[in-house]
Amino acid sequence: MMNNIIPHTFNIQREDRKKQKGHSSFVVWFTGLSGSGKSTLANMVEKRLFDLGVHTFALDGDNVRSGLNKNLGFTREDRKENLRRIAEVAKLFVNSGNIIIASFISPLKADRDFIKEIIGEDDFIEIFVNTPLEVCEARDVKGLYKKARAGEIKNFTGIDAPYEHPDSPDIEVRTDKEDAEDAVDRIVTFLKTKLEIIK
Repeated sequence: MMNNIIPHTFNIQREDRKKQKGHSSFVVWFTGLSGSGKSTLANMVEKRLFDLGVHTFALDGDNVRSGLNKNLGFTREDRKENLRRIAEVAKLFVNSGNIIIASFISPLKADRDFIKEIIGEDDFIEIFVNTPLEVCEARDVKGLYKKARAGEIKNFTGIDAPYEHPDSPDIEVRTDKEDAEDAVDRIVTFLKTKLEIIK
């Protein structure tokens, strides 16, 4: 059946969209434990870029799971499929000329490598929000750690499912030691080197 799928070639290509928008496009992938501060930092970074006139779009774990991936659970297979779909969507947005701000736990190195392979290494920036488990659990913003400890949630990352730290992220943030605004300054300064703003 796959043999009958022939992708269409459109007149307007990624380079055309880059010229129209005035900057390059790529994915900024925030990874870290639940409660680490990924979504907060991602939101702040997107606002900064938006204010600079950069075309952005945000993808976040709970938001995607409430729509596109609402048919998926949290088994190993479903988690991998969740990330595969997100990576494919992110790639489409990159080709449309947007900076994608993605915030997902994405706990396994193999899955993050798989995501990078789909999106393309040159278009993938990895930001590791390295907040210790005890800090995330103390925050427990959504009350999920309490439920996981009580056995109400299975396969919860950091409790009964592993989180593998990235070996060499582009940027590492310790939200327990660094002010959020300072972290965002560092991230945006780094991203500006890749933006290639041409307007």
